[in-house]
Amino acid sequence: MIPLVLSGGNGTRLWPLSRKQFPKQFHALTGDLTLFQQTLKRLEGCVDEAPMVVCNHQHRFVVNEQLRALGMDAHSILLEPFGRNTAPAVALAAMQLLADGRDELILVLPADHLIADGHSFRAALKLASEAAETGAMVLFGVPARHPETGYGYIKGGQSGSGPVKGSVGVEAFVEKPDHERARQYVADGGYYWNSGMFVFRASRFLDELREHSPDIYDTCQLALSCSKHDGHHIEIDSQAFQCCPDDSIDYAVMEKTRSACVVPLIAGWTDVGSWSALWEVQPKDAQGNVVRGDVTLQDCRNNYVHSTNKLVSLVGLEDVVVVETKDAVMVAHKDRVQDIKQTVSGLEKRQRPEVMNHTQVYRPWGSFDSVDLGSRFQVKRITVKPGARLSLQMHHHRAEHWVVVSGTAQVTCDDKVFLLTENQSTYIPVASVHRLANPGKIPLEIIEVQSGGYLGEDDIERFEDVYGRTEALTQ
Repeated sequence: MIPLVLSGGNGTRLWPLSRKQFPKQFHALTGDLTLFQQTLKRLEGCVDEAPMVVCNHQHRFVVNEQLRALGMDAHSILLEPFGRNTAPAVALAAMQLLADGRDELILVLPADHLIADGHSFRAALKLASEAAETGAMVLFGVPARHPETGYGYIKGGQSGSGPVKGSVGVEAFVEKPDHERARQYVADGGYYWNSGMFVFRASRFLDELREHSPDIYDTCQLALSCSKHDGHHIEIDSQAFQCCPDDSIDYAVMEKTRSACVVPLIAGWTDVGSWSALWEVQPKDAQGNVVRGDVTLQDCRNNYVHSTNKLVSLVGLEDVVVVETKDAVMVAHKDRVQDIKQTVSGLEKRQRPEVMNHTQVYRPWGSFDSVDLGSRFQVKRITVKPGARLSLQMHHHRAEHWVVVSGTAQVTCDDKVFLLTENQSTYIPVASVHRLANPGKIPLEIIEVQSGGYLGEDDIERFEDVYGRTEALTQ
């Protein structure tokens, strides 16, 4: 069995913590490991094969970094130029497996789910594998335990209607219901939440896709054939992939196949699709509050409060969500957190940068944090990992001053190469070809002061880059 981790979502309903360039799956929301890392760790002891990962090409270095932190390697990482939903993502992975001469079962796992009971998950996975070996298209269904309008529902068949004991057939797929219909589903029983987790053989999925969604099948074949391979990274061709329909596995295959079945999953599952869902699964104080960071509460009940930088104080509030980051604060009633997605859409239309990035932006060589910004200046704190270096580059409209706070910097400025240590500084004139590197064994931290008439992130010309980047990204 090959695990396939889908890491393409933006997590807009968890804004402002989740941003497009650093979405929720890469955050540690419930402990020391990120959701992506928890998904990978969940496989230990039940799946021996290295995982395949599908992600946006902009997340390539974050995925690699979080894999390395676990001491894991990927079988392959498929880099999408943009999202086209889950059906094309799984199709590309299945096609790549067959191209490699492999036709194992594929375990499809979204990267941003929580499962509290690992033992029950492994038991359900064993049952799903047995069902998939018969040729079934298996979906993990979570028994609907309360009215939930954020999930799609599946009406299961009679006991014993599945291909193996413990599985059930599928009578119907149901769209996300309103609250009254969701309440009725729970009262009737036999309904499952669609977890978005699947098991099927690679060739079986592709046969079903070719029959029911041939446009996706044909376009993915073309996109994969035109893609670039760099080690275990596969850069999906953007021109061909642009033509691919945007569709989920459910719509493209599962709702049309005659081989679908459900394996019940009773393992404390949640897709962490909203702040209220995160509140439900977190430890609470005696008043039902969940707090992370520097928070004080007075006469407050059933709140979720997340502070990243500042002290956050609540007085006399109940059933609210407050999330503070360095550049944004979001306050919502717990019953309205699904509407945050509309808030983010409005900010995106206004081209607000808070949708894309945090003030701290991660790069393959480290990170930078915007400290201050004015009309003709910007101050950044830059951290370079040991042995890493930025691209050899030039700016046409700004000069830079670098001050070393800790570590050792190797500076290239035109034809000069020299070292700077703590408390030393240098000046990079406009249009100078320059590079910053860390030759030491501890992180390098510098303060960079930019000055000039234009400070946009697209004012960069790269001449050499060890990370193969071609986009106009700062640093």
